[in-house]
Amino acid sequence: MSMTGPMQSGAPAEPPPERVVARVRRHARVLTVPVLVLLAVCAATGFAVGNLPETWMEFALVGLGALVVLVFTVLPYLSWLTRRYTITTRRLILRGGLFVAVRQELLHSRGYDVTVRRNWLQSVFGSGDVRINTGHDKPVVLVDVPNPNLVQRVLHDLQEQTNTLVAERRRFEQSAAPDGAAAWGGR
Repeated sequence: MSMTGPMQSGAPAEPPPERVVARVRRHARVLTVPVLVLLAVCAATGFAVGNLPETWMEFALVGLGALVVLVFTVLPYLSWLTRRYTITTRRLILRGGLFVAVRQELLHSRGYDVTVRRNWLQSVFGSGDVRINTGHDKPVVLVDVPNPNLVQRVLHDLQEQTNTLVAERRRFEQSAAPDGAAAWGGR
């Protein structure tokens, strides 16, 4: 039997579409050292290039400077750029990896504990680590995110909202099942 008319009364509304609540990266403070390395290498290379006696030494110095910039500036920047956390209305998505992409998802409906840990430097800059314990494997840590207390509140609110929707849907499914029969088709 198919329903062609309006929905039955008391039926739970369709869940709202998934929306992105926030996109978060590690605090940009971690890029301070790579920027200082870039400035120091550029200054040292610029000063020394005209003062070396042989041309091959200048080429070697420029090559060494480029290698140092690549390893200590470009790679840390790309690592920071590729690691991101997306909070949606249904899940938390963790993406990262410079050479190998890794994606992990945590559903709000599964339930988890959220704690915030801050050291003195993170407190000064308004950042902290958000630790999410699912109770299964090792906890997931959102490392050095800006405004960690807000992230914690948002995750708690989304988890509570999702659990309310799931509970409402379960109540409806149980009330729609015929008397004496299990909702999944048992006898």
